[in-house]
Amino acid sequence: MSEKATPQAEKNYTSEEYLNMERKSSAKHEYIGGKVLSLASSNRTRSLIGSNATIAIGNRIHGQKNEIYAGNMLVQMSPTRFTYPDVIVVSSKPSFTDNQFDVLQNPTIVLEIYSKNTNSLDKTEKLESYLAMDSIREYLLVKEDEMRVEHYAKQNAKQWIYRIYNDREEIISLESVNCKVSLSEIYAQINFENAGRQAGA
Repeated sequence: MSEKATPQAEKNYTSEEYLNMERKSSAKHEYIGGKVLSLASSNRTRSLIGSNATIAIGNRIHGQKNEIYAGNMLVQMSPTRFTYPDVIVVSSKPSFTDNQFDVLQNPTIVLEIYSKNTNSLDKTEKLESYLAMDSIREYLLVKEDEMRVEHYAKQNAKQWIYRIYNDREEIISLESVNCKVSLSEIYAQINFENAGRQAGA
């Protein structure tokens, strides 16, 4: 999800202060190194991609010991970074920060939707934070304003396989949960001739 500046970002907060505020807030915010950032609003294309991916993956892992969360689960990436991925899959017993079960610590697969307006530094820093998590096995970056999926698959702590998919009929293999999903499913109902009028960060 994309972030944007918020008045809270001018002040440094501890992670405990952030969580206390977030649990009382009606809006969602991310936390990066003491700064609190509000999340940008969604749109049709972003919402469709998120729901399409959730349905496609969820249908294939249904009945297994996996859980899938779409958009509303906070993830603790590190002691100083908390974020809301667009789609999360957990293939082991979920681990949470406390008994409120609202801050996940061990995602297996994370899917993030981004656009040409996404800050490249934010994207790079978030990628590095995800890849540094022990639990992460696969990371998907899904482009909102064109058909493009970047797939990072973990081989070991220092080696990842990187693939780019940009054809509607291509199949992405999510080996960590034994699931295959096509770009045609992820981008169902999206016409990129109109995407420029629908897309936003």
